[in-house]
Amino acid sequence: MVRSLAVILIPVVIITYFFTRTPESTVKTVDWTPVLAQARQQAPFDVLAPRAVPEDWKATRASWVPQGRPTLNGDPSPRNLWQLGFLDSSDTYVELAQGDREGQDLVADKTRKGLPDGESTVQGQVWERKISEDERTRSLVIATPALTTVVSGDLPYAELESFAATLAAG
Repeated sequence: MVRSLAVILIPVVIITYFFTRTPESTVKTVDWTPVLAQARQQAPFDVLAPRAVPEDWKATRASWVPQGRPTLNGDPSPRNLWQLGFLDSSDTYVELAQGDREGQDLVADKTRKGLPDGESTVQGQVWERKISEDERTRSLVIATPALTTVVSGDLPYAELESFAATLAAG
């Protein structure tokens, strides 16, 4: 009887273990500081980055693509493009993107074709607010003929403004 009980309980314990354990995080983090240094050295514009990032934030994207070099999809980049993305403490993605040409395309892409939604003033700079059609993604945009900067994420504007306030050129 003890053997019969063991034969039944061992598979139950194994099955319970595999179906109830918490999977380990599969988020791949990156060291963004070397990419930032390269971008600041090569970019024809002031590359922005946060002065400080909370310890529980995870950098998941750091990308510097000079104009003409292949992007992730293999096409040549129409602009010099700096991108930096983090998962914040609630695992919500926040991204900074800067590009020096074809700003309208960059804004449309990073804001998910965002619609105008007012303005925010962060450290004396006026940012245009954009909100995606599904109202999930909010973005802050500064666009000039020479440079376009976009801060976006599925966060309230106040949190995007807080992130934008940490940005500085090096």
